[in-house]
Amino acid sequence: MLSKPATMLLGLIYEKPLNAYEIIKRLNYMNVKWWFNIADSTVYSTLKSLEKKEYLLGTAVKAGNMPDRTVYSLSDKGKEEFIATLKASILQFNYDTNIFSIAAFFLNALMPEEQQELLRERLTILQKYRAGIEKQVNPLWENQVSAIHSANVKRMIDLVDAEITGTSRLLESCNKTHNPNL
Repeated sequence: MLSKPATMLLGLIYEKPLNAYEIIKRLNYMNVKWWFNIADSTVYSTLKSLEKKEYLLGTAVKAGNMPDRTVYSLSDKGKEEFIATLKASILQFNYDTNIFSIAAFFLNALMPEEQQELLRERLTILQKYRAGIEKQVNPLWENQVSAIHSANVKRMIDLVDAEITGTSRLLESCNKTHNPNL
C-alpha cells in the first residue's frame, strides 16, 4: 500500500500528467494543507521515489527559454498500485482519516459499480466497528473507568459516526451521478 503523499500524488497524475510545480499548485488550489499538510520538499522527494519504483514515468519537456521540466505520468505498475491502494483505503477504518479522504478525492478512478460496492462495504465495516465500541459503553463499565476514559470512548463513537455520515454522503453522490433519475 502506498503512503498518503504517494497516493495523493499518483491520484493527481492519474487524472492528468503533471510536473512537480503543477502538482504543488494543484495541492494549494485544493486547500489540502488544512487537512493533510504535504510540504513542497515532500512532493519532490516522493516523485523521485515513485519514479525509482517505476510507478511514474518522467519525460523532460522544454518550455521556451525555461529549463526543462519533468512531466510525470503513471506507468501500468503505478496505476495498478494506485488502484489497489484506493480500494484498500476505502475498506479500512483508521482514526487518521486522511487516507480515506485522499482515496475519496480519486473515487472516479474506479468504475461506478465498484465505487458503490466499496462504499457499501465501508459502511458495513464502520457499522460493525461502531457496534463493537458501543458494546463497551454501559453504566457498570462507566462506574469502573475515569470520566475522561468514558468521554474518549464516546468521542471515538462520534468519529465513527462522522465517517458513517461522510461515507453515506459519498455513496449517495455516486448513486446520483450514475443514476440521475434517483
